[in-house]
This record gives sequence, structure tokens and C-alpha cells, in this order.
Amino acid sequence: MAFAMFITGVPVSASAESSTVILGGQPFGVKFYNDGVMVIELEEFFNGSHYVCPAKEGGLQVDDVIKKVNGIEIKTNEDLQETATGCGGKGMSFIIERDGKELCKTVKPQANTVGTYLLGAWVRDSCAGIGTVTYYNPDDNYFAALGHGICDRDTGAMMPLGEAEIVGASISSVEKSSTGKAGSLNGYFNDKTLGTVTTNTINGIYGTIIDNSYLNGDKLEIAEFDEIQTGDAQLFTTINGERPESYDLKITSIRNDDPRNNENYVIKVTDKRLLDECGGIVQGMSGSPIVQNGKLIGAVTHVFLNNPEEGYGVAAQFMVCN
Repeated sequence: MAFAMFITGVPVSASAESSTVILGGQPFGVKFYNDGVMVIELEEFFNGSHYVCPAKEGGLQVDDVIKKVNGIEIKTNEDLQETATGCGGKGMSFIIERDGKELCKTVKPQANTVGTYLLGAWVRDSCAGIGTVTYYNPDDNYFAALGHGICDRDTGAMMPLGEAEIVGASISSVEKSSTGKAGSLNGYFNDKTLGTVTTNTINGIYGTIIDNSYLNGDKLEIAEFDEIQTGDAQLFTTINGERPESYDLKITSIRNDDPRNNENYVIKVTDKRLLDECGGIVQGMSGSPIVQNGKLIGAVTHVFLNNPEEGYGVAAQFMVCN
């Protein structure tokens, strides 16, 4: 199973009663910058006599978010590298975030065989990719997209949002999915800033639209969870250019009504066009809205690697920002 987003919180839920939104399906590009830098790997290096990993010895772990070192905010990989190489081998005070809690750790970099002081940690400060808008709420001027959070592609951990923007994107080609391999929508960003991301959650990203002329789909009500049924539905997604189209699929089973879960039901692509062009669900389709009986019932979140014609969907009721 894989996220259906090409890159690579807490969910929110609300009553969907009388909530009318504008249907999405358009591709977008996201430029995402962490709040701090995330540790994605700890690696030993040779210090001239034996292998060491100062970061591990100092208590750092994969998925820790480094916020400050010696009282200085760390915003980029370069910030951390410069701090470590200039420490002269002295211990450094790290403020990190782990599982929502702030901790203090002391790490003493060591020199490698050429005399450069290192931590033995690989970190990430940003990411970028293509996803799909689920809907736009004109009353409160926010958009919902992806159906899952933006996570680190190596560790799977939710990336801490510092700042992010969405920009226009156009799909130029498709790499088809096949058994054991998720394909992808391939495209390019344009220079048009569409909005800013304000929240990164398990059930999607949310933010404010700057240019709402981009979102001009049909107006639909958000379905309550108990309105979702097994049977026929429609998927709205873009596999060429910038304009979404409708494709047939089926809801094959309802799994759970957990608002903290983005795998609420199973979907199966039945549209021959989408199967021929994409092999089923591909990365980049995350957030593609699903409509049943004239209401928005949710969005694509994952593709099954062992059968890319199938995947998971999240309920639209659990993709409401409040």
C-alpha cells in the first residue's frame, strides 16, 4: 500500500449537515517547509579509530524534529550543518520535539578522518510534490486536499508544518501502476500561487485560497458518513493538463467510521479509460474527490500495491476544517 500522492496532526471532523462546497479534482503543486528539521536517518562514521554516531549517543532518534541548537533556531539542513562543523568538538544543547513533547538533549559532534565535525544524522527540511484538491469552501475560504498528511518519504512520519504554499500545476505524463509498483502523475509547477497551507493533518492538508478563480467546479453537499454505500460512484481527477474529468469506480466495502483514520472504505476503479491510461490509482491522485448520489463522500488516499485497481478512501465528513 502506498500514499497516492507524488513526493511525498490531528484530523478534524464536523457535521456535514447543510455544508455545500465546490468540487475539486484539479492538480496542484505544494512547496512545504518544515518547522525545524526532521531526523530521517542515523549513520555511523569513522573518526580515525572506530565508528561513532554522536547523534545517537546523545539520545536523538529518527523522526525527532530539531528546533534549536545552543539557543539558535534551526530552519534548514544548512543551519544544522554549519552549527555542527563550527562547534570545535564541544557539546551542543539540542531542543527537539518528539511525539508532541519538547525535550533537551546534549550532543557532542566528533571529527571524521578529514577533521570535519559531524553529528551522524541525516535530516530533511522541506519537500515538494503534486497532489489533488478535494474541495473548496467558499463560505470560509479554505481548501481541503490530499486526504492524508504530508509525510516524510523515508520514515512515513508526519512532517511538521513551518510554512507551505500551493501553486498551479499541469500534468504532462502518467507512469502507469502495475502489480507491486505504484505509478505516478508527472507534471510541472507554474508560477501562479494559489494559496497557503495552514494545517497538515492525518486526513489531509487545509489552507487559504488566494486565487479562487482556479476552483470553479460544481457545488455539492458533503455527505454524512452513514450516507456512504457500497456500489457505484464517480472519481474526479486530472491525468492530463489541468482540467479534471469524471471516472467510474465502485465502493466495495465500508471499513470504519473512525475520524482519525483515512482508510474508511475500499474503492475499485472500473473505468476502462482510467485503467488503460493509469493502470488504476497512481501517486498524485491523493485528494481526488469521490462523488456518490450527487454528494461528496470523500477522497482517494492510498493505492494497493498488490492490486493498483483498488485503494482506500477517506470520508469527506472527516475532511472538514473547523
